[in-house]
Amino acid sequence: MNKKGKETPSEFIFQKKNYTIMFIGLVCIALGFVLMSGGGSDDPNTFNPEIFSFRRIRLAPTLVIIGFALEVYAILASPKKKENKGK
Repeated sequence: MNKKGKETPSEFIFQKKNYTIMFIGLVCIALGFVLMSGGGSDDPNTFNPEIFSFRRIRLAPTLVIIGFALEVYAILASPKKKENKGK
């Protein structure tokens, strides 16, 4: 409500497109962290070379960076303004 007692229509800050891009970014980030996990060894005296695999060194961090870039794009993407045709 504004000062004169009239209801003001509440609008979302982002549109459906922005939320979709945000969701895709979150999925990319989560997938990157899942791919990055693991590769350790139960015995601290043994070395597991799997920790330096392509998946953990290149693919997973790239997915995380792409996910964060999508998040920034989704926030900065300006929504299309609807024109009032009746006025």
